[in-house]
Amino acid sequence: MSAARPAEGPLPRVRLVDVARESGLSKTTVSAALNGTGRMSEEVRRRARETARRLGYRPNATARLLRAGHARLIGYAVGEFAGEPGTYLTSPYFARLTSATTAAALEHGYALVLLPSRCGPEEWADLPLDAAIVADPVDRDPLVEDFLAARIPLFTDRSVEGRPGAHWVDVDTEGAVREVLDHLYAQGARRIALVLPGTVIRFHRAAADTHRRWCDERGLTARQARTDGAGDGPVITAVEAVLSGPEPPDALFVLAEAGPPLVLEAVRRAGLAVPGQLLLVCASEESSAEHTRPAVSTLSLQPAAVAEKGIELLIAALESGSRESTGALVPTRLEIRASSLRHSRCPYDNTVDLGGPGTV
Repeated sequence: MSAARPAEGPLPRVRLVDVARESGLSKTTVSAALNGTGRMSEEVRRRARETARRLGYRPNATARLLRAGHARLIGYAVGEFAGEPGTYLTSPYFARLTSATTAAALEHGYALVLLPSRCGPEEWADLPLDAAIVADPVDRDPLVEDFLAARIPLFTDRSVEGRPGAHWVDVDTEGAVREVLDHLYAQGARRIALVLPGTVIRFHRAAADTHRRWCDERGLTARQARTDGAGDGPVITAVEAVLSGPEPPDALFVLAEAGPPLVLEAVRRAGLAVPGQLLLVCASEESSAEHTRPAVSTLSLQPAAVAEKGIELLIAALESGSRESTGALVPTRLEIRASSLRHSRCPYDNTVDLGGPGTV
């Protein structure tokens, strides 16, 4: 029998001096070339980088961060979703928001640390966080209060406007809801029902208030329903309850997030044709809305734009050291498709008489 091969230990770490020796350059020149600094020809800079790549050289991140005085880590939590990190990623909106936030932070050299939505300072106090993000916080969210009390720069919604160290990005909720309701009204709808998530956050409360005011201004009844949980199932249950009344609505604005094909199927099970008997708009980031029959009108809350603007404000504060509160509003996007156009040629056709799908 052949002798057993000894277990291989970890490969020795490639040092800057190894790159310098292999490339025939000085350590100072190699360091400047890899950092994009110093005065040298492009040929020398390319030789240093190609040698480092070939040898598998990686700079000592810990040493660099210690010299810089920060860890380049940003804590991230979603206030609307309690529980373990990542549960909100089943939501298309929060999946896009999280992905866009991660990408925007990395562009500035920062990484996200996912935190449970209900964690306390004892769970993150030992993490070297440079900043924090709490997406869609609940009312008087303890995580928001803890970060601000610890003087950790924070990006969240407009509820923190004016507070030192707090930075916010929000959408114009009233403008967005009125845009949808005005569109449905112009198509002849007078019994417009709003389906909201069961969670009470600033955005949902503002949307419900706007819907009530809008209906009062026109002498209409404000029909509203809330889900009893997150996910497609509770939303579809709420939609079915709204449609089962003695006088069903003639338009439905589903602000609670659910797949547009599932909402459309629930309406059909209730025996209503879209858009002939019921106009439909869903708040959704899913591309599936474009491919149903009829195609479903959607309101996008522009999560990528929210993420990019929020990171921009947060990084500016980190780089300047300013504690002054900053904020911005991001426009929403209403995609009008056949499901909310009364003049469609056929209740189950994507094609509309008014020029096809459009953007308002």
